[in-house]
Amino acid sequence: MSGQLERRACPSEWGGSRFRRSALLAGLILLAAVGCGPPISVQRVSARHVGAELTRSMLNSREPSLFSQNILARWGLVELYRSDPPAALAALHERLRHGDAGGRTLFALAELCFGHAERSGEMPYYFATVVYAYAYLFPESEEDRPGELDPRLRIAADLYNRALAQAFSVPPRDTVDLRSDTFPMPFGQQLVVRFDDASRVWANRWLYDFVPVAELKVRGLGTRFRSPGIGAPLAAAMQPFDVNAVRNDFVATEMRVPVTAVMLIEQPRRQALQPVIDSSLQLYHHLEVNRPEINGQRQPIESEPSATLAYSLSRSRVWSWERRGFLRGDVISRDFDRPLAFVEPYRPGRIPVVFVHGTASSPGRWANMVNVLKNDWRLRDRFQFWFFFYDSGNVIPYSAMLLRRTLAGAVAEIDPDGRDPALREMVVIGHSQGGLLARMTAIDSGDRFWAGISTRPIDQLQVSEATRSLLREVFVFEPLPFVRRLVFLATPHRGSFFAEGSIVNLLARFVRLPQSLTTATSELVAGNADALRFDPRRPTLGSVYGMRTGSLFLGALDETPLAPGVSAHSIIAVRGDLPPAGQSDGVVTFESASLEWAESEVVIPRSGHSVQQNPLAIEEVRRILVEHADHLCREASIACAPGR
Repeated sequence: MSGQLERRACPSEWGGSRFRRSALLAGLILLAAVGCGPPISVQRVSARHVGAELTRSMLNSREPSLFSQNILARWGLVELYRSDPPAALAALHERLRHGDAGGRTLFALAELCFGHAERSGEMPYYFATVVYAYAYLFPESEEDRPGELDPRLRIAADLYNRALAQAFSVPPRDTVDLRSDTFPMPFGQQLVVRFDDASRVWANRWLYDFVPVAELKVRGLGTRFRSPGIGAPLAAAMQPFDVNAVRNDFVATEMRVPVTAVMLIEQPRRQALQPVIDSSLQLYHHLEVNRPEINGQRQPIESEPSATLAYSLSRSRVWSWERRGFLRGDVISRDFDRPLAFVEPYRPGRIPVVFVHGTASSPGRWANMVNVLKNDWRLRDRFQFWFFFYDSGNVIPYSAMLLRRTLAGAVAEIDPDGRDPALREMVVIGHSQGGLLARMTAIDSGDRFWAGISTRPIDQLQVSEATRSLLREVFVFEPLPFVRRLVFLATPHRGSFFAEGSIVNLLARFVRLPQSLTTATSELVAGNADALRFDPRRPTLGSVYGMRTGSLFLGALDETPLAPGVSAHSIIAVRGDLPPAGQSDGVVTFESASLEWAESEVVIPRSGHSVQQNPLAIEEVRRILVEHADHLCREASIACAPGR
């Protein structure tokens, strides 16, 4: 039995030995295959992957660009940079000091210092980034300038711009403190900064409270305009030199202007190696100087006008006026003597464009249009943009009176001697109810509007002289002599079916008129009830009633021609496709908004009532303004600034 067991064990031992020999042979074959395989391989990837690889830098990634990686590899600093970035950067600085690969090393130092500053928060490395990036971009020798198509050129400019803003940042308010001072840098160096305080002055104002805007994510604007160049783009608050004039200043207190901070360094590559580096810090306004001279060449400055506008509007009070201004007729008039706001300080030689918002709206609703118009080189140096705001629930003729009074007062105050002819070529643009107000700046009313109120002339009314004067100003007027062109957007010239809705009329009952109108109405009813054309027991006052189809007010307005020399344009929206007949924008029908005598009429299909935000409507307004300025330039040499 034992012999049988022993004989059975022999084949098992032989099989195990053969298995071990096979495994050994397979292992040798595998090692040979691995040892003989190529150590370098390629793999085809997508264009998106390639693009990400080529544009990668410490600005958009935690990894440096291929250019900086190559420099680290060249000097054997890859592992040292991973374990001890300051030591690797000091070694690179030593290479630079010994004259090794100046331009390439400067770029790598700029990018790697920025990456280390972002990770560690050590401010000296931001200043180092500024110096190295500037030295790379603007070398003393023309031969050392980077090529125009070198991708490092744009990366270095962005590194300079972002680092400059971060170097002067003041946490946690996200502002920058531009000042003269001496700042520490890595490697035992110091940076002396001399800030030109005179560059804070612009348009008789002092610029302050600088907010970096390049890193802001903007929502709500259809387009974001950025002017690429050199410098840190900032949004600056403005303070008139005369503090007593602030209350009467037309510039909205929340509005900021786009400026750019630029640090200039003479002989930057030589200074980059010195113990003390001397520099000057300058502010530029992109509308005044957009290509300053840097090292003998004109260079574009970086600017963020759209982000500046969005920042201003995000902190504005205008949004709170929209509903309150409809329901309470004294919200705006209580806080403002003159309901007019400028985007920027008045500058002679530029034609005013006045925007008038619609019902339950505000000047903020023009943001998309103004953003486009202000950034068109054909317009920005030829026009200035003003905004009229009003309590939109009030009687329409009363709001129109405030518009006329406000514009006349502004022109008289700004240019009392009549020296600026551009002010006398005004364009008024109105949306919805605002279009009706705009129309009433350019007509001779006669007694048409008053005839719809009373059969008794104003001079024969039993009212106080104050009430008589107010009624005359509201209902009997002449065209403003400086208004030359009107643009109507979704304007209910013959009424709005929306104004007849039950919900809208219910809201209209809660509208509280300003005290002056309430007093005038009470006096009018008390002493002249027998001459009134409305039911004195239930006076239907307010803008909603005035915009009803068939109202006496709209009938009188429709019959009143524009003053001679005034042009008009219509922009109409319909929800469906063309043709527009029988359609509406949800509030106003095409037939109500259309004017057969308008100089031009554009219908925007598939658009709602807020057509002022539609790109096609904005494009039409742009066309109208360019045409207006070109005509004045040819005929009267007004607004001929190239604006480039």
